[in-house]
Amino acid sequence: MLYMVIETFGDGDPVPVYRRLRDQGRLMPEGIEYRVSWVTDDLRRCFQIKECQDRSLLDQWMANWHDLAEFEVIPVLTSAEAAAAVAPRL
Repeated sequence: MLYMVIETFGDGDPVPVYRRLRDQGRLMPEGIEYRVSWVTDDLRRCFQIKECQDRSLLDQWMANWHDLAEFEVIPVLTSAEAAAAVAPRL
């Protein structure tokens, strides 16, 4: 399953997040695969795609960062998966 994770940096400050990332890595439990991410040009939010079969793993990962950021998690499909799902209704 793919998830869009929207991460809002605490106080809009990316420095503590990037410092922890540099020093400790992504702090992801085994079973989560990081795909790609984008950061807004004001450096206040990060949009990530992660893949995992067990949604509770994302909760474990977010717990490692809850003191520095807030998260929203949205299950998503690829465009190809969405097209296949809609095709029978066309």
